[in-house]
Amino acid sequence: MAALSPQVTNIIIILGMMQVSKRIPFDDPDVLNIVRAVYVTSNVIIVGIYLYVQLQVNKKKDLTTLKYVEPAPMGSSEEGKLVTTTVQAYDSQQLKSSFRSQLMGVAMMAFMHLYLKYTNPLLIQSIIPLKGALESNLVKIHLYGQPASGDLKRPFKQPAGLTSGLQSGPAQSDKKAVEAAERAGRGGAKDE
Repeated sequence: MAALSPQVTNIIIILGMMQVSKRIPFDDPDVLNIVRAVYVTSNVIIVGIYLYVQLQVNKKKDLTTLKYVEPAPMGSSEEGKLVTTTVQAYDSQQLKSSFRSQLMGVAMMAFMHLYLKYTNPLLIQSIIPLKGALESNLVKIHLYGQPASGDLKRPFKQPAGLTSGLQSGPAQSDKKAVEAAERAGRGGAKDE
């Protein structure tokens, strides 16, 4: 039997946690503080995972050149831009993006919980972001030690999701696309 996709498991977790949260007495201050502590602990674990991965990226110092064509923004008539970087710089940039995404989630949750007084999402947001961090490509490579091939080959493919149709497409790293972008003179400045 094939494994369920991360999106399907996320939906199952969300539906299950919605049922569980209906039975939790959030009116009790002790219960609410425990749920808050679980949420904070989850985010501390995520930060710890990302810091460990950053440590591993810096320790490996993989300076292998990585070239790919970054797709043009959606709705733009311009061509994709050639990006020349190193594996270490690419991984650091991806990790920075993951950190930023996590901070946005915490900020939204803080607004919803502290200002709007919603408590139920604390449970779901204690599990889904942690699951996402543990399933991320960088964690698979640098924490679990999986080889960077197949789905883990850089540049990483964007996971299919509800908004995948709105995105401009995946980065192209095949030789033909890179050479075409080099000939057209689109980008090519090495990112540091």
